[in-house]
Amino acid sequence: MLDVSDKQTKRLRALIQEAETSLAAAKELLLSLIGDDETVTASIKDEPLGKVIEGVFDGQTMVGSDGKTYPVPANYASKSKLVQGDILKLTVAEDGSFLYKQIGPIARKQVVGLLKLDNGHYYVDVGGKLFRILLASVTYFKAKPGDQVSVNVPEDDSQAEWAALEAAL
Repeated sequence: MLDVSDKQTKRLRALIQEAETSLAAAKELLLSLIGDDETVTASIKDEPLGKVIEGVFDGQTMVGSDGKTYPVPANYASKSKLVQGDILKLTVAEDGSFLYKQIGPIARKQVVGLLKLDNGHYYVDVGGKLFRILLASVTYFKAKPGDQVSVNVPEDDSQAEWAALEAAL
């Protein structure tokens, strides 16, 4: 029997989730490029048009009430400063595009930490606890590893893995 650590399992799940998010984003981009070519769009659209799904932002994607994960554009998550645990509403528009709206912000707090880069991923070290940060936020604020930054995290951050970059200090 395989001896798989919790850390390895968690990392594998994260890799799969990132791959699913990238695939969904690629499908959405392809759909926006090809328009209404029914032979192609029929195989791309996973959700019926006009469908509304509510879910929870996990720091990178939305986990819908239907159990599926949906790609949240990093620039939207960054600009809106979405925090892990926020409630979102996703509408699949008539043209197949995904429209997100934050409908239930989670209680949050602002903390200061040090920006770090490890294996291509950005983190903020807040008193020894590491929170992942979206690359889009780091790019937008022109932050660099070693910079002191302000981030938003859930008020109860004991289970949080992600933070929303508020400002580079």
